Amino acid sequence: MSPANLILHCYAERKDDLWQAFCLDLTIAAQGESFEEVRRKLAIMVKEYIDDAIEGEDQAYAKQLLTRRAPLRYWLKYNLYRFLHRSEGDATRFFSEVMPLLPIPGYNPA
Repeated sequence: MSPANLILHCYAERKDDLWQAFCLDLTIAAQGESFEEVRRKLAIMVKEYIDDAIEGEDQAYAKQLLTRRAPLRYWLKYNLYRFLHRSEGDATRFFSEVMPLLPIPGYNPA
């Protein structure tokens, strides 16, 4: 796996008084009252999602879960906004999350 595969593409947008954050690489979304809140919630959700896919009940489906990308329309929106550097003031923000890494069960480097 290349280092680029460890960086998750995310963005958040404000609609009225509510923020929504999206992780496009895993199709996960969070809602909150501030950008900081949705970014924190999304980071927690990403970690729990990956933990469950690798070590939890969904291990048998890890390959599908870890390659479940958002529909094309969300990627087009993300890339168009990034290309245009459009941030609508503070209404849209782009950020990356690093995919959490888990130790290999039973692995002891010593």
